Amino acid sequence: MNIDGVNTGIVLDHIKAGKSMEIYNYLRLDKLDCSVAVVQNVRSSKYGKKDIIKIDDEIELDFEMLGYIDSNITINRVKDGKLQKKEHLELPETLTDVIKCKNPRCITSTEQEITHIFKLADREKKIYRCAYCDVEHKEYK
Repeated sequence: MNIDGVNTGIVLDHIKAGKSMEIYNYLRLDKLDCSVAVVQNVRSSKYGKKDIIKIDDEIELDFEMLGYIDSNITINRVKDGKLQKKEHLELPETLTDVIKCKNPRCITSTEQEITHIFKLADREKKIYRCAYCDVEHKEYK
């Protein structure tokens, strides 16, 4: 299979196999007026299989959400066919309006205008806790 490279834009690499469509939908890539390629189940010596998303345009990315979905993603910024910058994601310390608290007694459940804030409690287990009620929210599936 042959998929063209990106001339000027972004390549999201090392996406966990099967997660690319979630990222595609979250970033609303279907609304872009440029070429977008989603490549799934690519062989990877490091991960076995991985997904890749190529976006032939420069767009703003939500690093918080991307790091939460898959902290192994590498963001490659390309300009004039050459790699300009490579960024590695990690689990964010704080998530703001990325996930919602499931505790029905939490203030975020009764007050709609309140920002949903979660703090990273355990990096290894990918556990976040609500900043208001301390309820645990486990890793994104």
